[in-house]
Amino acid sequence: MGQCKALVPVMTGKRPPQGDGGQNVGMTVFSYLLAGMLAYGGLGWLIAHWTGLSLFFPLGMLFGLALTIWLVIYRYGRS
Repeated sequence: MGQCKALVPVMTGKRPPQGDGGQNVGMTVFSYLLAGMLAYGGLGWLIAHWTGLSLFFPLGMLFGLALTIWLVIYRYGRS
């Protein structure tokens, strides 16, 4: 059966699509942005909870977002 699957593209003259059209990169960038905001937002929430200053939570989220935007530009913005 494994041989039949390999012969299908040859018999039909169609080639399987190459690459994913950038979908994996887009999902990776989205995951970085979300994870950065969650991680640093969580850290900011913990600091805000311990200190009683609620300003640390949004500052942590913004810092996480800024850091992950820099990471995405550094990693994917270069040619």
